[in-house]
Amino acid sequence: MREKGLLIVLSGPSGVGKGTVRKAIFSQPGTAFEYSISMTTRLPRQGEVDGVDYFFKKREEFEALIEEGKLLEYAEFVGNYYGTPVDYVRETIDSGKDVFLEIEVQGAKQVREKFPEGLFIFLAPPSLTELESRIVTRGTETEEAIKGRMKVAKEEIELMDLYDYVVENDHVDAACARINAIVIAEHCRRERVAILYKKMLEAE
Repeated sequence: MREKGLLIVLSGPSGVGKGTVRKAIFSQPGTAFEYSISMTTRLPRQGEVDGVDYFFKKREEFEALIEEGKLLEYAEFVGNYYGTPVDYVRETIDSGKDVFLEIEVQGAKQVREKFPEGLFIFLAPPSLTELESRIVTRGTETEEAIKGRMKVAKEEIELMDLYDYVVENDHVDAACARINAIVIAEHCRRERVAILYKKMLEAE
């Protein structure tokens, strides 16, 4: 019996370490998640391959997909669109593979509306003090920008109720272990497994 895959959405405030945790999960031996390939209207950089690094589209093609509701989420950044194509995600999970999407909170909100059956995990900082320390340590932000990021982070933490699980990113390895445990538990959820057994019984 082949089970459908899951759409795993990892999100959280800027500076919490989403990218670091995602990279650590994908570096683990035996990780079978498919990383969600984004779509963009920017030109390919040297060495980038369509369908591997990004799905590259012309602006009018991207806007047509927006109109058709073919994107789980999208945003415009520095004059170019970026988004997550619905068809790629559905085809991948229908093949039995889990799709892993690392995304900002506002994007996750869009995905929740279009794909409520996804598995939504909120990556939380141990404390606001620690979050601010991580942003400061980057050394790329002005004091004013840091204040702005912290204001947004507090607003994003208040959106935690949109998620199914909360994982504290106190240590990267521990956060990865918790996320993997959540995914295993979701695959064992009665509603998912019962569908497969009902189909098996009907085939007898």
